Amino acid sequence: MTTNVYSRSELLCRGTDDSDIRAAIRDGHLVRLRRGWYATPEADPDTVAAVRAGGVLACVSALAAHGLWIPPGHDRLHIRFSRHGERAGRWGCHGYGSTLPCAAAVDTVPVALDCAGRCLGREDWIVVCDSALNSTGMSPTELRSQLPACAAHVGRWINDSDRRSQSGTESMVRLRLRALGYAVEVQPEIPGVGRVDLRVGRLLIECDSRAHHTGLDTYCTDRRRDRAALVGRWMTMRLTYSDVVSDWDAVLADIAAIVRRDRHRLRPGRKLPLGVH
Repeated sequence: MTTNVYSRSELLCRGTDDSDIRAAIRDGHLVRLRRGWYATPEADPDTVAAVRAGGVLACVSALAAHGLWIPPGHDRLHIRFSRHGERAGRWGCHGYGSTLPCAAAVDTVPVALDCAGRCLGREDWIVVCDSALNSTGMSPTELRSQLPACAAHVGRWINDSDRRSQSGTESMVRLRLRALGYAVEVQPEIPGVGRVDLRVGRLLIECDSRAHHTGLDTYCTDRRRDRAALVGRWMTMRLTYSDVVSDWDAVLADIAAIVRRDRHRLRPGRKLPLGVH
């Protein structure tokens, strides 16, 4: 991740001295944001705004800057101030431990998740945590060890996270169905079909994103997999981002209708294909 916003200490570590910094400002290659902080003309606007305000990019905004999947409705700028900034009466996002110094323009993922434990509800936090675990390869235990502090509820949320999740919509569906008592399997391997997002009995749920399911090759592959699922007596339900975010009640009603009729269960005397439980 490159934001092109630097502290004086970072520039000095890169071999740039104060005279170089002054020359870069004169030549327009650097802009002074506040004392000891600089940016290039191409710098990320959100990071620039956070540093100009006296803090650093934090919490949900920092998680987005790291490329993690952020649920809709979290567009405001999240800023974290150092202890000096808080003493000056500036209040922003704050984690659960002691106030950390603002060493870099964008907080690390663990520090940002710690702050987000105050700004996000359970579902949204776990969705972002799933994305963090998936993108970094960390285990929940490793992530917990890197949090500056781990509030009790954040620890429970980490336990409910799953790094196998491939998208935010998949995470939302898993969390919402499990909260209602459905037995949901994540990323199961289905014989003849391959790996699918979620499974509830014989119902396979695929959470299709526009970015990954609009190409001709993917379109054809999805249809081939759906045919194979039918041959294997599976049912496939494909959900879009809009289905999950904007029309969840209707989606849930459809899933409930299938479950009420026991269509998601195997008929008496019929076994699941080998290797599937």
